[in-house]
Amino acid sequence: TQVWDENNRVVPVTVVKAGPNVVTQVRTNDSDGYESVQIAFGEIDPRKVNKPLKGHFAKADVTPRRHLVEIRTADAAEYTLGQEITAEVFEAGVKVDVTGKSKGKGFAGVMKRHNFKGLGAGHGTQRKHRSPGSIGGCATPGRVFKGLRMAGRMGNERVTTQNLTVH
Repeated sequence: TQVWDENNRVVPVTVVKAGPNVVTQVRTNDSDGYESVQIAFGEIDPRKVNKPLKGHFAKADVTPRRHLVEIRTADAAEYTLGQEITAEVFEAGVKVDVTGKSKGKGFAGVMKRHNFKGLGAGHGTQRKHRSPGSIGGCATPGRVFKGLRMAGRMGNERVTTQNLTVH
């Protein structure tokens, strides 16, 4: 959707549902060797939770949740078991990095997947207009180098977009 900023300019935004999340475990340097906070979110029928997870949620004194995520942070000691975390932790104007999974687009050629230009329309090109062109030499080196950009599955991978502004 979109919002208007203080200068009356339209800014494209993505509305994200962030919470309520609840702290289920706090890891510290003393006990675990690193600092992180485990949060749970999403409703789930308690009958669908297995016994080890039921005990884990009972220890934190929270109702069972669908998803468990561990976030590494330097200030893990500031969180307590059962503490609820909502979207109010973000202030307007703060820059954040957003990580997610990109949309899978299936098997794609090099023009769509890697923005290759393709071959010419004329000058004797026959049925190869969307091909990658040369992929390597002949006798020397006699192989295709690793990491060469080719056709293949596009999308459905972890992507981080940096420095997005919270509105």
